[in-house]
Amino acid sequence: MSAAPASETRQPGRGKKWWIIGAALVAILLFLVLRPHAGGGQTTMAHGDVAQAVAVEAAHRADVPVILQLLGTVVPITNVTITPRVSGHILAVYYQEGQHVHRGDELELIDPRPYEATLHQYMGTLAADRAQLAKARVDNARYQKLIKQNSTSAMLAQDQAFTVQQLEGQVAFDEANVRNAALNVLYCHIVAPVDGRVGIRALDAGNYVTVGQSGGLTTLTQMQPISVIFTLPQNSLPDVQDQLNSHPSLTVEAWSSDNTRRLATGTVNALDSQIDTATGTVRLRGIFPNETERLFPNEFVNAHLLVQTLKDALVVPGNAIQTGPDGAFVYAVQQDMTVAIRLVKTGYNDDHHTVILSGLQEGDQVVTDGVNHLRPGSRVTIAAGPGSSPNPATTQPH
Repeated sequence: MSAAPASETRQPGRGKKWWIIGAALVAILLFLVLRPHAGGGQTTMAHGDVAQAVAVEAAHRADVPVILQLLGTVVPITNVTITPRVSGHILAVYYQEGQHVHRGDELELIDPRPYEATLHQYMGTLAADRAQLAKARVDNARYQKLIKQNSTSAMLAQDQAFTVQQLEGQVAFDEANVRNAALNVLYCHIVAPVDGRVGIRALDAGNYVTVGQSGGLTTLTQMQPISVIFTLPQNSLPDVQDQLNSHPSLTVEAWSSDNTRRLATGTVNALDSQIDTATGTVRLRGIFPNETERLFPNEFVNAHLLVQTLKDALVVPGNAIQTGPDGAFVYAVQQDMTVAIRLVKTGYNDDHHTVILSGLQEGDQVVTDGVNHLRPGSRVTIAAGPGSSPNPATTQPH
């Protein structure tokens, strides 16, 4: 009889326990149901599928410049090492280091006095020999007249003719010595052979220099215009060659070594005559006016060669192109807001766009961001943002 009251006292606690378990189950079910709504970037569809938020852009027509980026080096068209052509002491230096000079400007003066003295010596010898030649010619004319009158021997007349020829040779030799001495005097005045910029001088005034001085006296570099030598892969040679055959020149831009600043714009009008077998490249020379001298000799630059412009080409952003077992493809958004794989044939691509040769039509929307979790038939919602071009009629779930 005593057990019945104990059983009756435990009954209320057991019911409360079942209520707690039931409430917990309901809370779990509600969490599972409501969880998809809390996830950012996803939307629950009417039949329970989850739509992935993506960015899209429509395939469109545009003019696409075909630009090859190549490595190049700035090379002066003319670079002269100024060396002395006579020996002697430097009397004067007329230029400042780094100065721009013109062709014919005097740069340095080597003591000309010894060469002027030699010139005068040869000029005196020439004058004396010319006088002897003149006398010999008069005598020869007299002997030739006498031989016709049989008033002198033939041997004397012939000897006099030979004397004239000998003196004519001596005068020619003297004239050559005079010209050589005059050249030496001229070489004492070192002049600029081209327009350009003078470099650091090797010797100051007062130093003795010799013919072919090692290292020269200074360098003279032509700055305007200037050239850039850059290398073209042999696989790109046919396209460039075709364009050069149909156009007088191609446009090329020189950019800084870090490829962030455009330095100058020039033209290319010729290819080298052979391919370098070691590198599989061919050299081209771009000519730049270089009015501001932004290009400096031996500077490394990036050459942007404009080969041609593709008119009205169909393009999509480069990040829309994916690669699979069957080749390149894109995710195209359908009218029912699902995606489908479109196999495409691609052409030229740059840092921003890829040319589509086949597989898409103008206006087709392709996914540019959010492709990681997509598969054929996946539902998507178009996220607002740059590059997105949603159709208001198709952005709602079907």
